[in-house]
Amino acid sequence: MNSSKTKNLMMAIAVLTVFAMTCTAPAQRQRSRGPRVVSPEVAADRHVTFRILAPKAEEVLLSGSDIPGVGQGAAMTKDPNGVWEVTLGPIESGAYRYNFNVDGVSVIDPRNSATSESNNNTWSLVYVPGADFMDTRDVPHGAVAEVTYYSKSLKRFRRMHVYTPPGYESGEGKYPIFYLLHGASDCDDSWTSVGRAGFIMDNLIATKKAKPMVVAMPAGHTGSSGFGGPRPAVDEFAQDFLNDLQPYVEKHYRVYADRQHRAMAGLSMGGGQTLNIAIPNLEEFAYFGVFSSGVFSLNRRRPQDDSQPTWEEQNKEALDNAELKKGLKLVWFATGKEDFLIETSRSTVELLKKHGFDVVFKETPGAHTWINWRNYLNEFASQLFQ
Repeated sequence: MNSSKTKNLMMAIAVLTVFAMTCTAPAQRQRSRGPRVVSPEVAADRHVTFRILAPKAEEVLLSGSDIPGVGQGAAMTKDPNGVWEVTLGPIESGAYRYNFNVDGVSVIDPRNSATSESNNNTWSLVYVPGADFMDTRDVPHGAVAEVTYYSKSLKRFRRMHVYTPPGYESGEGKYPIFYLLHGASDCDDSWTSVGRAGFIMDNLIATKKAKPMVVAMPAGHTGSSGFGGPRPAVDEFAQDFLNDLQPYVEKHYRVYADRQHRAMAGLSMGGGQTLNIAIPNLEEFAYFGVFSSGVFSLNRRRPQDDSQPTWEEQNKEALDNAELKKGLKLVWFATGKEDFLIETSRSTVELLKKHGFDVVFKETPGAHTWINWRNYLNEFASQLFQ
């Protein structure tokens, strides 16, 4: 064979080799990645299947926030391809946080881009549709922004989430302002992710069940963890809220800065913070709501200082001010009958009634969960600024 034919043959072999590698590479890469995994998978009957590829794991559990039947963790089973799986349901419509526990290590779902932040970690998030008041519907939608501001009180930058109603960006008018607080261990992202606050407000406004309003959702924790350390000598959150966050919102957003157009509510820890701010500053708020909460340690003094006044004693002047009560439009409490803070709520409601407050108190089914808090927001927001 002459050199020309040899050269042509070698070139042909090289082309075929490259072609073969190109054809087989995707399959080889697919095998190296393992089987295709879909997670979570929400069925029409509201059963939800969770999956994770972990072929070398010995045990995998599903940890879920508020998901019925999960408890301390739902055991998952492994198929021959190394995919762990569990199906739960039917699950009540709503948003649910979850993580996987893989041989003792907590991990988010690598196949799910939807997440929800809390104060110290990130959760994967699944939404089960079927509740008109919080589903993503074909209605005008507002916007949710992450807003950074500087807190002179805390001497550092802080973050909040702010909801603006449909038409805010293109309009010129002013809106009422509603401050909405999260609970312990959560963060300013929580109300708009697992709490569905933006969609709840969109749907209320679209059906004319609520007035268009701006909703500011602050970060309730002033430390890195929120737990475990000594209590500050002063209420750092109240200082930040009154001196920095509220002035920032009412300067940078087109909102009315008067009592009749200002509301505040919070769940759990945020409910306690609402009381600690709204009661001493009743001239500032015409509406306040407390979800699954009340005044913690209502009539107890700090053990280290018997001279420290109780909450009632600290706020006696505001509690007994008949003139301030005249401008108060709504005091609204709601707590689940299975909630561990039900007695705290009951005691706080009785205290406020003793001092002449007209309190609406709803005891609902359920416990200390987002299942209740989304419902409470839906009902409370519909009563504001009417």
